[in-house]
Amino acid sequence: MGVYRARDLLLPPSLISFVRIPLAIAFPFVHDRPLAALGLLVASAASDMADGWWARRYHQATATGAVVDPITDKIFVLTVAATLVAAGDLSPLAVVLLSTREIGELPLVVWLSLDRGARKRRKEDPKANAPGKLATTLQFVAVIAALFHWVGTPVLLGVTAIVGAIAAVTYWRWALATTSAAPPGSR
Repeated sequence: MGVYRARDLLLPPSLISFVRIPLAIAFPFVHDRPLAALGLLVASAASDMADGWWARRYHQATATGAVVDPITDKIFVLTVAATLVAAGDLSPLAVVLLSTREIGELPLVVWLSLDRGARKRRKEDPKANAPGKLATTLQFVAVIAALFHWVGTPVLLGVTAIVGAIAAVTYWRWALATTSAAPPGSR
């Protein structure tokens, strides 16, 4: 998994990830119709689960796919966040709370994308991060709550930030543990 290949962009997991780009493009046009916006959020979440499942199930996890997935996630999430801020449904502080995990993981993502050994170790231990999955679920629920103007949205944003911080710490612990566990000369 340590090598980036253009041909890996055509594997089903990458193609499934790319579905999130047209969903992101469509979101600003439907954000004022909560049910339509919800449909796009559900489609994005489904594609996020499907690409990872496919990659693991059919042994198509690649370095390229490991970069495409989070990039398409971020494109979708940033589009949704910018749209909701522009529409007044979320404040900039709410977006920071929603983004706690991503903010905490950003340096790690850069490191993993540049370190071939780290990518290889990730392929050898591709488990999903339970706090990360919970944080993603809470992010989706918080965005849905904002779309429907639910009164409990601020509390949900706080919980999302806490779980997001735990997820970021968990990812960092994994990365540091796999780096220190690597055999000498393999880094």
